[in-house]
Amino acid sequence: MISRRAFLASLQVQRRPNVVVFLSDDMGWADIGCYGAKDIKTPNIDRLAREGVKLTDCYSNGPVCTPTRCGLMTGRYQQRYGAGLEWALLPTNVNVGLDPKHATLPRLLKNAGYK
Repeated sequence: MISRRAFLASLQVQRRPNVVVFLSDDMGWADIGCYGAKDIKTPNIDRLAREGVKLTDCYSNGPVCTPTRCGLMTGRYQQRYGAGLEWALLPTNVNVGLDPKHATLPRLLKNAGYK
């Protein structure tokens, strides 16, 4: 017979939420249906917005995808990271990128038991 404490602990493990992250590069404000696009059909994204959360005030972390991805993965502004990620596309910049010792969202999720 399982103890009450063990049973409650197993329920807590089972209740861990799923984590799904959507990151869209190079998308304008009205490029999907739920924000007003008439020329592009996005029924699945529109359904997510209808049944979940629709954010209306969002800002880019940079003019290219690298700083935005850095901000998402580290939770920091790329300018504060100090690795030159806002200029990562320049071929002369060889000492750029995330420091492997820096905490990132994927690593934190993995350490918490997510796959």
